[in-house]
Amino acid sequence: MTAITLNFPSILALTDEQFYQLCQANADLRLERTNEGELIIMPPTGGETGHRNIEIAFQIQAWSRQNNLGIAFDSSTGFKLPNGAERSPDASWVRRDRWEALSAEQKRKFLPLSPDFVVELRSESDSLTKLQAKMQEYLDNGTQLGWLIDPQTQQVEIYRSGREVEILQNPSTLSGEDILQNFELNLKPIFTNV
Repeated sequence: MTAITLNFPSILALTDEQFYQLCQANADLRLERTNEGELIIMPPTGGETGHRNIEIAFQIQAWSRQNNLGIAFDSSTGFKLPNGAERSPDASWVRRDRWEALSAEQKRKFLPLSPDFVVELRSESDSLTKLQAKMQEYLDNGTQLGWLIDPQTQQVEIYRSGREVEILQNPSTLSGEDILQNFELNLKPIFTNV
């Protein structure tokens, strides 16, 4: 099952609050909105992708909890990017100082920032081109480091602010570099069939 994109004419443009309420009223759906106002409805993942997602989120959360440098988020978290898009990466992380600068109201709703770090995990139905564009959008809006992980090809695209995309074939680990200091993602459980 692939994502569905709905194009609304400008007469049906949703405000940020209306989009937030739409997401709350349809909590079983994973919704995103592009900076042009297109609504993207993403289907639930299959078992293998869900297992891989939780593995990635678990590893990032375990590291984040140990060092207390920031806050880790799972795929259900919405981010209001500076360009106006609302996105939900499969896993993400925000530095603590940026998190603490948000008001209590901002923390309760879609976070009005681009994460410092994002992960997108490609499922069999995902368009690689669309995911690559999404990764570039994160960088264009302030993300410092991003990983696009493709379990089918066992390939990882590393996105860094101000640098060309690096492509790794079948790496066993990924380094959080200077963004997630001393973090290393073990890819064995991601690349191994469940």
